[in-house]
Amino acid sequence: MTGSSSSPGAEGSPRGPGLGSHTAAVLVFGSSAAVLVVEIVALRLLAPYLGLTLETSTMVIGIALTAIAVGSWLGGILADQVDPRLLIGPSLGVSGAVVALTPAVLRTTAEWAPALLLLIASLTILVPGALLSAVTPMVTKLRLTRLAETGTVVGRLSGVGTVGAIVGTVLTGFVLVSRLPVSGILIGLGILLVVGSALVEWRTRRWGGTPALTLAVVAGGLGTAVAPGGCDAETRYHCARVVADPDRDGGRTLVLDGVRHSYVDVDDPTFLEFTYVRAIASAVDAAFPEREPLAAHHLGGGGLTLPRYLAATRPGTRSLVSEIDSGVVRIDRERLGLRAEAGIDVRVEDGRLGLRALPADSRDLVVGDAFGGVSVPWHLTTVEAMADVRRVLDPDGLYVANLIDHGDLDFARAEVATLAETFAHVALVGAPANIGLDTTATSEGGNLVVLASDRPVDLRATQQALDTRRTGWRITTGAPLTTWTADARPLTDDYAPVDQLLQPSSTRRDR
Repeated sequence: MTGSSSSPGAEGSPRGPGLGSHTAAVLVFGSSAAVLVVEIVALRLLAPYLGLTLETSTMVIGIALTAIAVGSWLGGILADQVDPRLLIGPSLGVSGAVVALTPAVLRTTAEWAPALLLLIASLTILVPGALLSAVTPMVTKLRLTRLAETGTVVGRLSGVGTVGAIVGTVLTGFVLVSRLPVSGILIGLGILLVVGSALVEWRTRRWGGTPALTLAVVAGGLGTAVAPGGCDAETRYHCARVVADPDRDGGRTLVLDGVRHSYVDVDDPTFLEFTYVRAIASAVDAAFPEREPLAAHHLGGGGLTLPRYLAATRPGTRSLVSEIDSGVVRIDRERLGLRAEAGIDVRVEDGRLGLRALPADSRDLVVGDAFGGVSVPWHLTTVEAMADVRRVLDPDGLYVANLIDHGDLDFARAEVATLAETFAHVALVGAPANIGLDTTATSEGGNLVVLASDRPVDLRATQQALDTRRTGWRITTGAPLTTWTADARPLTDDYAPVDQLLQPSSTRRDR
């Protein structure tokens, strides 16, 4: 590293050696990249407790931007009042310690003091984000040795910081998250920041806080190992666990981000635990002759309960599954007994893109069961998406989808209205109070199943199948369903506020 000497004068340069251009670029690049790594990983760390929703994403992005604004502002003020060389090392070191402690602190807070989760989450993003953002104005101050170069120095460092943010974003999203657990990413970043702090302190011959910060990083690693809320596996999108059923030897529940997504009996694929799964199976069995093999496409895989059921009850069925999370597919194979000969072809892809690639009139059945957190990904709910579903179905084909909603069921009503724009016949299956058939009871929300086809839905056969499986659910269509839907606005690619329409429940639920 090389330095330039200057003396204080009208330009306000700091005393002593300045900062070499390469060192300055590394500091600005690294600190800017670290802010974006923290932001992206924080979204994944909070998803099991706050849900993977637009509101959660907006909150985390807003806090990160606040941290950048506050850090840049205060860093500039401090750089004019204190020698920046005294501040850069502590800024890196303290932010590293906080980052390394974040997984243990957040998970412990979520389990033991959930009322404080938002406050603690905000601080774990604000504190390191502000400290790291303060590095750029401090470095800029050290590089401003001549007034004639002000524009060049500020512009160059601003550009370097932006490139660092881009690299941090791309590296995290495409590389780190797919290969490392989020706790490992944050602890590793904390180590790098403390090492960077130690190097800066060594250059300025100040070692005061480095040992304590190192101990904080070690404590973060140890705390993460014993903190509650751990996962069997951290996939690209989820914190995943497989829970054995003590009452059934083959029973396994796939839990993603704290929500029970799938129940699978590895010994008996015809056993269906969740009510909504029994309702989907009832609708399919009523729509097609017994044991007739089907060509099916599944939007979302999870534990692959329905594809397994179809393979067992309709030999020769070909199920193509679009599952975006390769980690979930790996769990299906390693922990949930998925075999290659089951007639189930799982493709790691986005459901909308997978649907678009299918030939027209190529499927008897399309099942919609994709969820991000507790809501259907918005791009799988729209008129345009449903038009693609209708395109791939043959004229007698059936679309059946699992929905979750609560409160006034605004999202479910909007989705039924959307399907009515696309298909000739739509029916809704759910608890009587949820679908307006029992006006004496209060709707509690939860799962509902919607059916859509260009041929009439066999209401009697479907209801009989629902009763046989003891779901307690009813089916409705026609005028009662139109009344229930009321004036709900259909969803489109241009207008699909799914997260705002969905009203989450604080109670435990099946996905």
